[in-house]
Amino acid sequence: MNKPRMNYFKAEDILHLVISDEKEAGSVELSPNVTAELNENGELIGIEILEASSFIRDSILEAAQAKMLNLPKLYNL
Repeated sequence: MNKPRMNYFKAEDILHLVISDEKEAGSVELSPNVTAELNENGELIGIEILEASSFIRDSILEAAQAKMLNLPKLYNL
């Protein structure tokens, strides 16, 4: 197995996470703008995220908001 790496294509706003350099045999759309790339055995070899800057920003904001909503419960506030 290869060392995972990440490529960002700024002009297209695409983030490509490479898990393995194996040849892609198929793909599965995980959600809008997020695609899992698979090898011939159906194993994950990469992930492509379109509109990556928005996706990452929104994911971080959602996680932060969820965490903030649970703070009173965690700290008995």
